Amino acid sequence: MDEETETLALGIGRRVREQRQAREWTLDRLAAEAGVSRRMIVNVEQGAVNPSIGTLLRLADALGVRLPALVQARAEASDLVEVTRRGDGAVLWVGEHGGRGVLVAGIESPDVVELWDWALEPGERHASEAHSTGTRELLHVIAGEVVIEVAGVAHALAAGDALTFSGDVDHAYANRSAGTARFSLAVFEFGVGSSHREARS
Repeated sequence: MDEETETLALGIGRRVREQRQAREWTLDRLAAEAGVSRRMIVNVEQGAVNPSIGTLLRLADALGVRLPALVQARAEASDLVEVTRRGDGAVLWVGEHGGRGVLVAGIESPDVVELWDWALEPGERHASEAHSTGTRELLHVIAGEVVIEVAGVAHALAAGDALTFSGDVDHAYANRSAGTARFSLAVFEFGVGSSHREARS
């Protein structure tokens, strides 16, 4: 891991451990709730791995928190605003040719909205597992061309195009063109972690 990735991994590990301990959960309990292995939880908490977006989403849902609560350092905040400065977003995906998926902002549970800044280099593709039922995604292409695959159907978008789609099915973002593609992505997920909160109440 490079220094930036290592710093992010250590921060994620600390926040996951704090959330788990605040609930007085064992490693085994969190592993069972999230549907990941105990070894993965140990590695995440130690900052020894850079967990996938899918793993982070499962951990966040199990803990009943939003994804930014696990991955973002505290932004500048007041009662009215929360600022994430340029370069301070959490880089949660890096493509084989240098593309990046950066989580730049988010709002609190139970209804989560995440704002992402994506860049895909030629030939890169990011596949995403289905999110929780009712999740919606809104995507706006800033530059280049992006192909969005939703439940096996491809939708080609150019700069200026936008797409709204269900995020509760398997989907992917791909760049099949010769140039860099840039897009903003907003993810709305209703009632994150509610099933776990209800089980604890």
